[in-house]
Amino acid sequence: MSSMSLVAFTAVATLTLLLCVLTGPDRDDLDAFYTGYGSLSPLRNGLAIAGDYISAATVLGTGGVIALCGYDGVVLALSTALSLMLLMFLLAEPLRNAGRFTMGDALARRMPGRCVRITACAVTIAALLPLMLVQLAGAGQLMAFILGFSDESVQTCCVIGLGALMISYAAIGGMKGTALIQILKIVMLLGSGTVVALLILHRFDWNPGALLTAAARGSGAGTAYLHSGLQFTGGPNPRLDMISSELTIVLGGACLPHVTMRMYTAAGARQVRRSMSWAVSGVALFVLIISIVGFGATALVGRSAITAADPQGNTAYLLGSRAAFGADVSTAGTLLFTTVTTALFLTLLASVAGMILACANSLAHDVLATRAKQTPVRREMKLARLSALAIGVPTILLATLVQHHSLQPLATLSFCLGASAIAPALVYGLFWRRYTRAGLMCTLLGGTLTVLLLMPGTNLVSGTPGAAFPHTDFNWFPFTTTGIVSIPAGFLLGWLGTVASGRRGAAEQRRQYEAVEGWILAGAGRRGA
Repeated sequence: MSSMSLVAFTAVATLTLLLCVLTGPDRDDLDAFYTGYGSLSPLRNGLAIAGDYISAATVLGTGGVIALCGYDGVVLALSTALSLMLLMFLLAEPLRNAGRFTMGDALARRMPGRCVRITACAVTIAALLPLMLVQLAGAGQLMAFILGFSDESVQTCCVIGLGALMISYAAIGGMKGTALIQILKIVMLLGSGTVVALLILHRFDWNPGALLTAAARGSGAGTAYLHSGLQFTGGPNPRLDMISSELTIVLGGACLPHVTMRMYTAAGARQVRRSMSWAVSGVALFVLIISIVGFGATALVGRSAITAADPQGNTAYLLGSRAAFGADVSTAGTLLFTTVTTALFLTLLASVAGMILACANSLAHDVLATRAKQTPVRREMKLARLSALAIGVPTILLATLVQHHSLQPLATLSFCLGASAIAPALVYGLFWRRYTRAGLMCTLLGGTLTVLLLMPGTNLVSGTPGAAFPHTDFNWFPFTTTGIVSIPAGFLLGWLGTVASGRRGAAEQRRQYEAVEGWILAGAGRRGA
């Protein structure tokens, strides 16, 4: 089975790289590199959005929480779908109207200035870098688990090789190339996952109640497995900790820049709405699949076997998929499991490629290209591709250093930054007329600093057996995420910064916003301007 997986991985890597080469933009075609000319149909664009949104950390991490914590894991999975729905109804169309290539474009639409763009770029990289490290470091661990090797140097080589491949995707394929990879990934992930979920239900005679009962029995927690609070029982305020975590995911997940950049690839307002409808449908199907597979893993394998393979439960999706075939695995079962592992492998590749592209686009377009009043198109294109290398190489090096530590704090950090800095900035920037440049700086910088100050004190970093530093205890902020404090702080700092700008600054900003309000909210004149 491992040799077949290796062959499948090699074939997928070759095919996807070839797709990027064939669909990559010319050297003087910025719109093709940044947005793919908006040439994707709503269905394909929606699948690409869902592909960007469902990262490997989501598949493996959420599957693990469902397998180990039951009800709390399902709520976590539903929160991811709710987050994308929030983006669909509140931000998708204004983002598409206000932005051109990056989040910096959307924020600078009403507040022109290089400082806005540089700050937006810094927050983009700060929010996505931890998540990229999780994906890359997890790639080596996944390869080790599937292919059956345990040598640390081999894992490190896998991280380096896969990182180089991901940089190539972003630099060569641009937006359209990475979109095709995302589409291939989401189709394989949902297709193979649906078959596995059906096999698990078949094992329990198509009775979801029997599946849940067996999962509760295999969890070792009894009926508590099917009720709220199991994931947060170790903290002093479990209910508040759960609310904080769900709020962080709902606000932060869909506001991360590698997801919002897909809004700029839609050709019009109708297309972005239809794209988001397809994306939400795909994510909803994924939530159903991963819930069944997570419960199936606990029911068929048991909690002890899951935690023995990985204390965080990150291998639960694979263990559940393998157990779905029963003791006697046929050739068809082997092929299906290979498809599942290949889909996860492709998920790792596509997720990091999309994040590298988002960071590289922001670095090239918002920082490097704005140094001159008029940057030649070919030069900006070269800067964008070099930026992918500049972002990717340090990411690979950092991933090799953190690959043997608990990666959950890094993934949580990304969501906290999305919820506490990016979400307030986008909401205020797109809808509040009085919002000023000072308020924007306070939101982005203040929200980011609040998260960075609080995160080391959470129970994901120290004080618990599953923490990054389990043998030390500086757990002075006993929550899983920083959202309970940092999200209100992000909104409050934006309001205080705007109020401190004075009436004159607020009146001037209101006039500037009214000049582009029709553009932002209704897309008036977007393509013709």
